[in-house]
Amino acid sequence: MPWNTTDYPDSFKNLETAIKKKAIEIANSLIRDGYNESRAIPIAIEQSKKWYRNAATKERNQMIQSSDSDLQPEGKADKDKSRRIQEGQHVLPHDDGWAITTDHGKKPSEILPTKAEAVKRAKEIAQNKKTHLVIYKQDGTIDEKHSYDIEE
Repeated sequence: MPWNTTDYPDSFKNLETAIKKKAIEIANSLIRDGYNESRAIPIAIEQSKKWYRNAATKERNQMIQSSDSDLQPEGKADKDKSRRIQEGQHVLPHDDGWAITTDHGKKPSEILPTKAEAVKRAKEIAQNKKTHLVIYKQDGTIDEKHSYDIEE
């Protein structure tokens, strides 16, 4: 049976609301994908904390407002969401400034007014997630690539 906001592992008890709900969502996805509970729980806690550190305020608020049904696996879309946590970051030109998106993200996670601000934020995210960062020029060609997947 999937977990929800009234029935979840004891180890989720003291997590902040947004982190707890994200952990429930991730754990449910892992269980659906065949992980056993003893492995899914610590992975979900770790990944939800990483998500929280990297999430914009809007994303955190959306998670706080999510219902129990929002936290249940729904198939491919949910599987894609848990994979997206491990995707690298991209800084791209946008009509409203500079966008930060993931490898396969359809919408930017953030749009910042300057390239420097976007690069700084995307670098923080990529370093926290231990992934990579691709920075583009105004014309859409690649300017720089950085990898943060190795512990320094």
